[in-house]
Amino acid sequence: MHSQMKTRREAVAGMFYEADPAHLQQQVDALLDGAPQRALPLPRGLIVPHAGYRYSGATAAAAYRCLLGAAGKLRRVALLGPAHRVYLQGMALPADEAFATPLGTVPLDRGAMDQVARLPGVCIADEAHRQEHSLEVQLPFLQRVLGEFALVPVVVGHCPPRQVADVIDALGAMADTLLVVSTDLSHFHDYTTANRLDSRTCEKLLAHESGLSGDEACGAAVLNGLMASSLIQSLHISQLQRCNSGDSGGDRERVVGYGAFALH
Repeated sequence: MHSQMKTRREAVAGMFYEADPAHLQQQVDALLDGAPQRALPLPRGLIVPHAGYRYSGATAAAAYRCLLGAAGKLRRVALLGPAHRVYLQGMALPADEAFATPLGTVPLDRGAMDQVARLPGVCIADEAHRQEHSLEVQLPFLQRVLGEFALVPVVVGHCPPRQVADVIDALGAMADTLLVVSTDLSHFHDYTTANRLDSRTCEKLLAHESGLSGDEACGAAVLNGLMASSLIQSLHISQLQRCNSGDSGGDRERVVGYGAFALH
């Protein structure tokens, strides 16, 4: 890839996932190999968590496993996740031309991004992307299952559902496009409370309910936009896996919830 291409460098390699390319490939492939195989059609979209792979990697892999065999069929990934590192009003696209991971560089779809940039609530803000992990941790999985694809990365801040829905519908109308929504579930409750809250949140998602709060999912703004979109009206949501950090060796007094879903 041309050395002059403006590229976002990986920010959380070595923390959220392995920094060494060979080790990262082994890490992702082992998670995918360990995920249950389901007889589902190729999804139009996925909802996946974004913690360190030690905690949520197996849950994310349950969703990405649905894409095995999809290489060459999906040319574009629209990836939306919540802002964690900066205060953001609206939604942010980067000015970058590519995103890098230890597994290589993913080109951004500037044509699709130019269309999205014209929608209400959307700005260009590299600083919203520079340290953001909610999008970055999805890329190694996508690289392993899809191989070559173009990316449209959108960080979502404080934003009305209708504006998010308009972005999702614009991207969903593009051919050969996979929608990936990055969100964790509840944060910092004890294990039993988190299971109860997350179970109810998952029921809401399966019923296409909107009005989720940030206490239920850190990506509530993205999920509420998804539920307000025209795209979701014709799709079924399947729950693939749910757990929390207490299931993967974390402190059970203070857990984060994770869920994986397919939209088809």
